[in-house]
Amino acid sequence: MKIVSWNVNSIRTRLEQVIDWLSQNPVDVLCLQETKVVDADFPRSPFAQLGYNLYICGQKAYNGVALISRQPLTDVSAGFTAILPQLEPEWDEQKRVITGVIDGIRIVNLYVPNGSAIGSEKYEYKLRWLTVLRKYLQFLLQSQTAICICGDFNIALEAIDIHDKVKADTHIMSSPEERQALRDILELGFADAFRKFTTEGGHYSWWDYRAAAFPRNLGWRIDHHYLTPELYERAKSCIIDVAPRKLTQPSDHAPVILEL
Repeated sequence: MKIVSWNVNSIRTRLEQVIDWLSQNPVDVLCLQETKVVDADFPRSPFAQLGYNLYICGQKAYNGVALISRQPLTDVSAGFTAILPQLEPEWDEQKRVITGVIDGIRIVNLYVPNGSAIGSEKYEYKLRWLTVLRKYLQFLLQSQTAICICGDFNIALEAIDIHDKVKADTHIMSSPEERQALRDILELGFADAFRKFTTEGGHYSWWDYRAAAFPRNLGWRIDHHYLTPELYERAKSCIIDVAPRKLTQPSDHAPVILEL
């Protein structure tokens, strides 16, 4: 089974590129982030023509996540409150979470808030959001042992996940508080699939559009697959496909492919 995470930075803008890639890489589940479109306007038919089932949770111009699967998924839900109804509805105003089950594997597709700048209101919201995510995953783990959480985490956990021109401790997406919040989640029992196979630095999934960051490989690895022990043992490979980032007007992220 192949599960792919890809922040497409607007599915309507990048539709042709995504469909071309999917036609050449017929994966089992494609997890999209930053679809940036309300559900009614999501371009369904090109995916349906390739034989995929769509499960979407979007909003206008911002955020948005989708699960695109060859097999129908079961137990699909969007948002935190579908699982934790005691939460305030405000946690689902931003469309950032969708989950479903395929062949006994629960996939949780996430678009974690960016945080804007350390110390800002958006930064504090990001830290609170990650605390809610931990509670959400704790609940899921009570009934399931095979869970893959994937998506754009907007956090580079280790120094080797960022190019060396960044002062990590004072930069959004790599501050100590963000990294600790993610470690608190991973301590529930999740491991990094990519690092099972690749231990050296220099491998990134996001490059800023500015300053020729991609040609200079000034990137960040912020798109992840984290697996429970059962799935970690079953992982055969996890790679970043940089080819789509070389296209004209690409997403600033590259797809990350997990094979089980």
